Amino acid sequence: MSRILVTGGAGRLGRSVVSGLAAAGHEVISADRDAVPAGTFPAGVEQETADLLVPGEAFRLLERAAPDAVIHLAAIAVPFSAPEEVIFSTNTRLAFAVVSAATELGIGKIITASSPTVLGYGSPAGWLPDSFPVDEATAPRPWNAYALSKLIAEQTVQMFAAAQGGRIRYAAFRPCYVISPEEWEGAPTQQGHTVRERLADPALSAPALFNYVDARDVADFLDVLLRNMESIPNGETFFVGAADALATEPLAALLPRFLPGSAGHAAGLTGTSPAFSIAKAKRLLGWEPRRTWRTELARTEEARAEEVLVGAATGPVTTRPATPGSQETT
Repeated sequence: MSRILVTGGAGRLGRSVVSGLAAAGHEVISADRDAVPAGTFPAGVEQETADLLVPGEAFRLLERAAPDAVIHLAAIAVPFSAPEEVIFSTNTRLAFAVVSAATELGIGKIITASSPTVLGYGSPAGWLPDSFPVDEATAPRPWNAYALSKLIAEQTVQMFAAAQGGRIRYAAFRPCYVISPEEWEGAPTQQGHTVRERLADPALSAPALFNYVDARDVADFLDVLLRNMESIPNGETFFVGAADALATEPLAALLPRFLPGSAGHAAGLTGTSPAFSIAKAKRLLGWEPRRTWRTELARTEEARAEEVLVGAATGPVTTRPATPGSQETT
């Protein structure tokens, strides 16, 4: 097993990645500006607090932690959540600082998070891919600072891979719309809606082309990627998503309603087919996601039903006043 440092470990995706890698047997260090409360992570996970935008801080952190691998998640994670120049500067500086420091220290495996938004969907000027499903060969056309910063993060690891040859292994991954475990239970997703609301109103998921992924499946993917980096081409990029779409209707019917001109492109997306292909991860790594919105919402319903049954079996709890010298009973 490896000693892995995860930047942005306290974030929505980071918490699941840190916990999942620890559960897989790795020694994990979570690095973020703020620590998470005790008990959030499994026993044995280390926490480091650091501002990686401070010059030299990434190098000092990695030198002190001495990991075998680095997974870089730290970033401003939501488009337009800050001024465009702040998002671009923050995300590109973080990626370069972490990847360059890890390279200088000779850390053997370096992975950075990118985003499906690099493709450019949602552009006010219009957007259509050559075909659906989109995959890693689809040409990137970023139209905002967030998407551009993520494409530059991919190019950063590719640049270092080109310079290092096979001495250090690099990869990037594009996680689809991340849904964390608590969000299956009703907590708001990143855009403020619940999963059920996004399923009930297709207009909520349409801007992301109905893509999604369970955060725990991302952790599983990273575990598989780390184990196989020596046997795949250096500097590869992967889409990481669910095997279906976050929709109750086929995308062949839904996409033309929200993406003008896409009827012919989307005609093959029948049944539960997603708009984003994960075939490359399956082909090169043997990875497939284990969770869908159907399995996770069903588990949530089963858990709630079990709670109701347990409550009905035990009955309401009542209390009568205690009398002197007696033990209060229920």
